[in-house]
Amino acid sequence: MRALIYLITISAFLTSLIHRDSKAHAGNNMRDGNQTPQSLELKNNRGSLDYWLFLPKGYEASDHTKPWPLMIFLHGHGERGDNLDKVKLWGPPKRAEKDPSFPFVLVSPQLPEKYHSWQVSQLQQLVEHSIESLNVDRDRIYLTGLSMGGRGSWALAAKTPERFAAVIPICGGGKPKTAARLVDVPIWAFHGDADGVVPVEKTKEMVKSIKDSGGEKVKMTIYHGVKHNSWSQTYANPEIYQWLLKQQRKPRN
Repeated sequence: MRALIYLITISAFLTSLIHRDSKAHAGNNMRDGNQTPQSLELKNNRGSLDYWLFLPKGYEASDHTKPWPLMIFLHGHGERGDNLDKVKLWGPPKRAEKDPSFPFVLVSPQLPEKYHSWQVSQLQQLVEHSIESLNVDRDRIYLTGLSMGGRGSWALAAKTPERFAAVIPICGGGKPKTAARLVDVPIWAFHGDADGVVPVEKTKEMVKSIKDSGGEKVKMTIYHGVKHNSWSQTYANPEIYQWLLKQQRKPRN
């Protein structure tokens, strides 16, 4: 009887270990042209952060002569939780799901349900982990997000402006007091002027504050008559991806 209980206990332990390992190390089975679920254990017992990782067609981890641009995408309030599929409802992860040649390494985290805004310290860990573990170009790291993710993009960019080559925040407000930190970052902000959730003034105020601080690399597009969903047409526009790829943190030799 003791032997049977021992075997059942060991079997349950191994099953849980395999499940946990497959989630934490899903990258071992990654293939280019695919999105795979990943999980990052956060420092100081802060739990974990789940995310999708997309590797474009032709990506090779070992070919350091060809590093890839890295894009970080932050979703909106409605996609929080523990169902990663919700993250692919909008934006770059939705696009990458249909286009294996999407020309970015794409990292799309999911905010746990208990939070109502992106945690900058967690995002910093994810960005650094992605840089260290993937074959990416440190001079071409891009940040974008919608609504709550737009607000998170403003916040993360202001916290580490030296890290990003360009930022596209969509219908999310930043803090004007951080504007001086963003004067050297290329930013293209988007908003609908009929937005009843996040007023368009939030974006206008942020852009004006950056320009008033001496920033010359910020611009915005305001959609006339568009309500809160200004992200669908933005992420469907090939010009934003072309613009991003032209931006780099420092000139190449």
